[in-house]
Amino acid sequence: MRVVHLLTGPLALGTALATATTAGMAMVADPAAASAGTGPVRNLVIRPHHPDVSVPVTVRRSGEAIVDLRVAAPGTDWALPGAESAVVSVSVDGRYVTDLVVAGATPLDRQFALGGLRAGVHLLSLGFAHERSPATNVSVVVDRMSVSTYSPDDPEYRVLRHAPVVYGRTIAALGGPYQNATTDTPLLAWHETVPTPTTGHVIVTYSVVWSNEDGGTNTPALMARWGRTTDIEWVYSVELDERGDRVAGSDIFQAPNHQVLHFAGRYEDDHPLLQTCTANNNMCDAVDGPMRFFLSALPTRPADQAREHLMDSNPWTYQIMAKEMLRERKIEVPSPTTAFTPAVSDQRNYLYAVVKKTTLGANSGSAWVGVSLGVRLVGSETVYLSNHTEPTWSLQRDDPAATTVELPAGTTVADIAEVSVHRVVVNTDSGAPIHVTAIRRGFFLGEDYRPQPSFLTWSGEVVLDAGTPSAVLWRR
Repeated sequence: MRVVHLLTGPLALGTALATATTAGMAMVADPAAASAGTGPVRNLVIRPHHPDVSVPVTVRRSGEAIVDLRVAAPGTDWALPGAESAVVSVSVDGRYVTDLVVAGATPLDRQFALGGLRAGVHLLSLGFAHERSPATNVSVVVDRMSVSTYSPDDPEYRVLRHAPVVYGRTIAALGGPYQNATTDTPLLAWHETVPTPTTGHVIVTYSVVWSNEDGGTNTPALMARWGRTTDIEWVYSVELDERGDRVAGSDIFQAPNHQVLHFAGRYEDDHPLLQTCTANNNMCDAVDGPMRFFLSALPTRPADQAREHLMDSNPWTYQIMAKEMLRERKIEVPSPTTAFTPAVSDQRNYLYAVVKKTTLGANSGSAWVGVSLGVRLVGSETVYLSNHTEPTWSLQRDDPAATTVELPAGTTVADIAEVSVHRVVVNTDSGAPIHVTAIRRGFFLGEDYRPQPSFLTWSGEVVLDAGTPSAVLWRR
């Protein structure tokens, strides 16, 4: 990896470099202040109806470029209709690269890609996209922006070289052509790599986290089966040879109705162009949307972690998730009985947990067994179940799986007496035993809808079967 220097003055080879931090990350300086000899500043302000903010970037070695920045848009709030976000459009040397949907006054750490940049000086421009922004009378403040490049010698290069560009959804029934500025917005991307039987070959799969899905799995089932109301989908997968080149005909994508189809669309260099084209965020390989998202695929998921690990590493995603539920009125009205109904209540009422289990024997089709998580509170015999007693909302998959348990409003860590697991039969009992070996984390959301520290972990082994369908894993 090479940290790219961001220049502070006019685009010229003799321009002075911005001052670097002790970590080697170049800071962005105010171009207007540079001529006066002042030091670097931490803020760039992108205003509506103003020229783009442009920063010269010098690249020492050609490679795939990644931008890291802290960004906020005071005056926006993802929970408020008409003020959800401000959109920044990013270009390099006049070439449109990506949109960045910015929500909230609190600065957030974001990361996006620029694609391949050759050695030399480039102009990185950030402009307020007035027609795409629901909030049009606000400014976007960028803090601590830096650019890094990954050359062919870096192990991350091959992953970044083939990462997809995802165009925004344009389904008329769900909003206008800029609907991803207000709903189901792409938040994060990551990759996973596995070897193939061919020496030196790997398969790289790219996934995206959206703030929600306007179709597909209903909201209560999302909370029970997936432990969140964001949508997480793999979007593109490709086999790479020992040189990091795409194996012809190997690339596939997740198409409407979760079909797996061979990619037949266009590439931008080696980046496939895809478009979100369904209400539940499946892909099409023909693109025509005016918005596009080139999220960084640099992060990866540890093999022993749930997919929600990427959200846990970016806690602001839970806040965006919750605010979208509030704005779209998918949260039931508070009452003393909300914990007993399947409808989703205030998402701060839930225990967010990850369960690790293994099911022995066949466990698919119309008859299967799953696991639900149970919580009993101090002074009560009631056990609150993650699946709300709906069998199909239990955890079927054997990967580390996230789920939630809805509890009465105001429940705190001190109120929890014990946590249990329960074997759930869907249709006919297959007889398969389930080995539960861990609870990886358990937390509540705080007042700001961000995760509080995890207070719940457990490791061991319990076997659930027809004779022993339940077990307590944790007691206070």
